[in-house]
Amino acid sequence: MTSDHTPVTVLGLGRMGAAIAQVFLRNGHPVTVWNRSPDRAPHLDGLGAVRAVSLTEALKAGELIVVSVPETAIAATLLHTAPEALAGRTVVNLSTGRPAEARDLEAWIAEQGGRFLDGSILGMPETMGTPESTIIYSGSPEAATDQQAVIAELGTAKHLGADAGLASVHDLAVLAGMYGLFGGFFQAAAMLRGAHRDTAEPTGSLLVPWLRSVIDTLPALAAQIDNGEFPPIMASVDEHQFILRMLLDANRDADVPTDLLDPLLRLFDSGVEHGIGADSLTRVVPLLLNSPARA
Repeated sequence: MTSDHTPVTVLGLGRMGAAIAQVFLRNGHPVTVWNRSPDRAPHLDGLGAVRAVSLTEALKAGELIVVSVPETAIAATLLHTAPEALAGRTVVNLSTGRPAEARDLEAWIAEQGGRFLDGSILGMPETMGTPESTIIYSGSPEAATDQQAVIAELGTAKHLGADAGLASVHDLAVLAGMYGLFGGFFQAAAMLRGAHRDTAEPTGSLLVPWLRSVIDTLPALAAQIDNGEFPPIMASVDEHQFILRMLLDANRDADVPTDLLDPLLRLFDSGVEHGIGADSLTRVVPLLLNSPARA
């Protein structure tokens, strides 16, 4: 297969990696694929992918190396086995990892003569190649400029800056919000089931509409944190403290554990103790940074 498009190598052929390879194949790139289990994603062969026999062969075939494995630590282990094949190439890591791991991998790849971008996918395999998938990435500005158009083929792409750890910070921050949502939902479901009620109907008719209205306030709440101005929007810290304590007491009365929400009450309690009870609930965020004076 010949093409004027950037030769791409995709390492890792799970559902996401296979979807990434398929997007690049559809867009006319010469695509080489490699997976630790060599028979993974056989449908890519019929689409024109070249299946490399070795990792070194795969790395040497691509100008852009896209890594999609479960975690950055695995990506680093794989790349360390073939350092000689990285010179002159750009590695885009789309595996989940910690910011420090991304920075370490960037430094090591630079020593091998390559360039590095760490990225995260906010989307599903089914939405790859559409605006519904968002690709955030950070690292080498030169590599970002050179490969911007190729990365953007995967979805709505945004380079966050030269610090290779920034994409991981943003990705994990988004996941923190998601898991916080799950924690509240699980508590609500436990309360309903503890009262011998089904969860599906009230979740759909009451909880979801309420959460959507709350979610709409998040940009304004974030602006408070950035600007350091905390007029109450939803309610003040002490009002939330009162409501949350009542909620937790009701759970305990029904013998429903409150472990998921206890830390939030402790945070509101700390805010009141520091004299910020009359302000917006967002003013407790500096307390998470161990800086009561900044509250």
